[in-house]
Amino acid sequence: MNVQKRQRGRPKSQFRDSSAGTLQSLDRALGILVAVSRSGRATLTDLSLSLGVPTATTHRILTTLQKHGFVAFDEEHQDWAIGIEAYRVGAGFMNRTNLTEVSRPVMRTLMERTGETSNLAIPDGGEVVFVGQVETPNPIRAFFSRGTRTAMHASGTGKAILSALPEERARTLLMASGLTQFTGNTLTTPASLFDDLARTRQRGWSFDKEERYEGMSCIGAVIYDEHREPCAGVSISGPSTRFGALRVPELGSIVADAASEITDLIGGRKPETDTSAADGTAQEKQAI
Repeated sequence: MNVQKRQRGRPKSQFRDSSAGTLQSLDRALGILVAVSRSGRATLTDLSLSLGVPTATTHRILTTLQKHGFVAFDEEHQDWAIGIEAYRVGAGFMNRTNLTEVSRPVMRTLMERTGETSNLAIPDGGEVVFVGQVETPNPIRAFFSRGTRTAMHASGTGKAILSALPEERARTLLMASGLTQFTGNTLTTPASLFDDLARTRQRGWSFDKEERYEGMSCIGAVIYDEHREPCAGVSISGPSTRFGALRVPELGSIVADAASEITDLIGGRKPETDTSAADGTAQEKQAI
């Protein structure tokens, strides 16, 4: 019987096997910069061990980054944090990544994959404001002009955004705006709405089944900013006849993927997920 010996010592460096066309030293420096950014604050030893880079090498890289303002050393706590120059570089990226411009190619792909009109909306109090749309060529389709507002509790993007907020914050918004009834399917009681938001949170997408307009359905997913907070929502909308129960879970997954892609493109970050939460895939049909 073969018995593998347990490896000892520091973990294998993720930078040791450099690929053709890359600079190992630059790979290491950028890896350390990312590690400092993600940890908030980190000691030299922690960085060295977590990345598998020798302590002396890690220190040389950190001092070089410090010289250019990308990291800063705290003498009192003896640890490293991100520097002002890294912020300036990030600010330059954010200036370039306008939400509506970055989202448009993703929304076009979303429309092509689903055959439905794709929409982009941002929150404003208890409402969402539509700021972008890519229309489907189908003759029967949804249309929301830029600047159109609708209540959060009765829209796909609105319910997606609400599901990503702390419950108390969501309740505060809804108390200020109220739960106006638009159709016979509008969720007008806190119990029914928060049950729906819990399902949305579990599966990663919302479903508006004729809750704002008769004969019209919508599926939405939330977009996150760099602080892991909901900043917008993307959705598809169209005639309810094209949103059958068997098709909705597939469409929901596609919309959720689009929201994740836009989140990445604007430099956003999704919240940490609870790995102990039950998988919602098997319950999707029940949740519709």
